[in-house]
Amino acid sequence: MADFEWSSEHIRKHPFKTAGIVVFLAGRYLFAAFFLYGFWHKLVKGWLWTDVMHRHFTERLGELAPCSFQAQYLENFAIPLAMPIAWIVTVGELIIGICLLLGLAVRINAAFALFLVLNFAAGGYYNLTLPPFMVFSVLMMVFPSGHWLGLDRKLHEKHPASLWFR
Repeated sequence: MADFEWSSEHIRKHPFKTAGIVVFLAGRYLFAAFFLYGFWHKLVKGWLWTDVMHRHFTERLGELAPCSFQAQYLENFAIPLAMPIAWIVTVGELIIGICLLLGLAVRINAAFALFLVLNFAAGGYYNLTLPPFMVFSVLMMVFPSGHWLGLDRKLHEKHPASLWFR
């Protein structure tokens, strides 16, 4: 699938492949929009300079079974490190969103997105939106969507040994 081209001849010869790629790219842009919205929400709510993240973690801890993995994760990891986690999540969402929009280091950023989503689940913030995000993160790591539309193709040509642009 990496050999896809945005030419009328290629699209005419491969209409189903083109349709699949267009749908996949739409998913990548929706995924990017979700992460950019998450960044914006946290920025305007002051997560980077207030105790908002700490309060969310403490509140969630009170809702969980005390011996559960999620409670232990919050109590022993997330709550003590709430401010650095707020920065990692907020700035990470910005980086992921921008890079997915640009098609820049898509596979690495999809792995970073999966890492964030898995940590949300570990902290007891699991809901029905997380499995699709996990699955799509993995799919973005597998398929070269940054080569289909984005900067990855040109950067891979210039730096073929780099893992960032595969």
